[in-house]
Amino acid sequence: MITIDLTMPIQIINILILIVILNAVLYRPVRSILELRARKLAELESGIETFKRNADLRAKEFDAKVTDARRKAQAELEGVRQTAQKAMNDKVAEIRRESDTAKAEQLTTIRSEMAAARKELQAQVDGFAAAMAEKILGRAL
Repeated sequence: MITIDLTMPIQIINILILIVILNAVLYRPVRSILELRARKLAELESGIETFKRNADLRAKEFDAKVTDARRKAQAELEGVRQTAQKAMNDKVAEIRRESDTAKAEQLTTIRSEMAAARKELQAQVDGFAAAMAEKILGRAL
């Protein structure tokens, strides 16, 4: 059974003093450390979110710049390709003109040589005909 004597109020006072001392020495510092830790964690999470947003923005900017650079490079490449195609077409046209001119000159030369050969052969036809007739007939005409 419980007996109330002088030790009971002393124990109650003892417990109250112990609560005050533990509160001052242990509980308050631990609570302040936990609160400080919670604040730091909240700040870090906020910083992480900020960094994530910034990273996403930077990634989007990078992608946009890469896309723009690719588009510009493609446009420049197409321009160079068109210039090269035009230069090639011009060179081919020039070579064709030169070859057509050379062909025309050669045809003219060949035709004039053929005409000269034809005239020469026409002039000699009568002589060849007479010589053949003499050989075939075996006598002079």
